[in-house]
Amino acid sequence: MTVQLVATDLDGTLLTSERTVSTRTADAMAAARASGIEIVWATARARHSIHELAGACGFTGKAIGANGAVVLDLSDGTPVISGTTAIDASAVEAAMTRVRELVPGVVFATVGPTAFVAEHGYAALCVFADHHRHPHEMMVSATVLEEEPTVKIVARHPELSSVDLYRTVLSAEVGGVELTHSGAPYIEMSAAGVSKASALSRLCTELGIDRESVAAVGDAFNDLPMLEWAGTPLTTANAMPEIKNVAHRVLESNDDDGVALYLEELVRLRA
Repeated sequence: MTVQLVATDLDGTLLTSERTVSTRTADAMAAARASGIEIVWATARARHSIHELAGACGFTGKAIGANGAVVLDLSDGTPVISGTTAIDASAVEAAMTRVRELVPGVVFATVGPTAFVAEHGYAALCVFADHHRHPHEMMVSATVLEEEPTVKIVARHPELSSVDLYRTVLSAEVGGVELTHSGAPYIEMSAAGVSKASALSRLCTELGIDRESVAAVGDAFNDLPMLEWAGTPLTTANAMPEIKNVAHRVLESNDDDGVALYLEELVRLRA
């Protein structure tokens, strides 16, 4: 079946290792959209960093943020929130309590559609690249986000690696949340059932596009549901082995414009 929509992860997939959109990739996305192919960004990133990237490369499509908890429309150049799925407040408290029991010393930040609140210990472990926020500019509080609903919980540990933390929490099956890991130095939790796949499915229904006409590209654990849902699951040469196991095809690496090469191929097939 002809691919009508390409959903792509950003970090480690569409972006270079310098976390930029290459000129070739920007041109390939524009050409694909001009040929009638929908391009959707699907990322763990928050609204503000999606906006910055889109502005830098001229992207004006739709974006799935916060691992599926936030959907953005960038058609007019601004990141308009078209949908959110929050975690129930009681589930936020219960999940954080349970993870603290499992891994003493873990620290948290809670994320809203636009807001970000970090515990002091969490902010102290951060660098700008972690959340595209300078640690000294983060709102620091001992309490969870209050001015907005929480769409994502992030957790990290000063000594335990994020992969080990992920595997520990995953094995305990913390209720009320969807646990994932994007390769960042922290783990992430959304509302139960929320993923890039759930948001992409709803978006495709709105657009009238069948899942068999969707190609999805990703490189990390948080991309697995989306790859398993899409008709054509793809990954990049730099991806985790677990991701390559489910992909129908391995593209060139993110630094070799793998997604751009694929989009160029699709455009040629439509010519």
